[in-house]
Amino acid sequence: MESIAVLMTFPMSTYLEQELQRCFNLFKLWTVPQKSQFLKDHSSSIRAVVWNSSVGADAELIVALPRLEIVATCRVGVDKIDLNKCRENDIRVTNTPDVLTDDVADLTIGLVLAVLRSLCESDRYVRSGKWKKGDFKLTTKVIGNILAYL
Repeated sequence: MESIAVLMTFPMSTYLEQELQRCFNLFKLWTVPQKSQFLKDHSSSIRAVVWNSSVGADAELIVALPRLEIVATCRVGVDKIDLNKCRENDIRVTNTPDVLTDDVADLTIGLVLAVLRSLCESDRYVRSGKWKKGDFKLTTKVIGNILAYL
């Protein structure tokens, strides 16, 4: 049985590349000097495109790959994929929705602490040596406040 041809448009993690190489016939588009000629030569075999946030799947790429069945990304956004062209050609599109939700919540708490306690400003104060000349201003306590995020 012939291995499925997968086009990777931009370098990703070494692990991901190795796994795709192990399971599929992986083409790495960024390593090809003449991309348009490469796509012409291999258009009939490529059934999947894997990309990251740098290089997506525009209408030109989608049209150049008549056997394309799926465009996959390990990112949240799909803004670099021509979704209309994918719909027209019954091409599935996958991404990783909600993969960053918890991280955003964590960072939100960190930013709230940084703002209320003036962490960045106080860091600059200490590094500049101003602490030798006097105390840093008082900041807002977090304890006793209610913080909610949805």
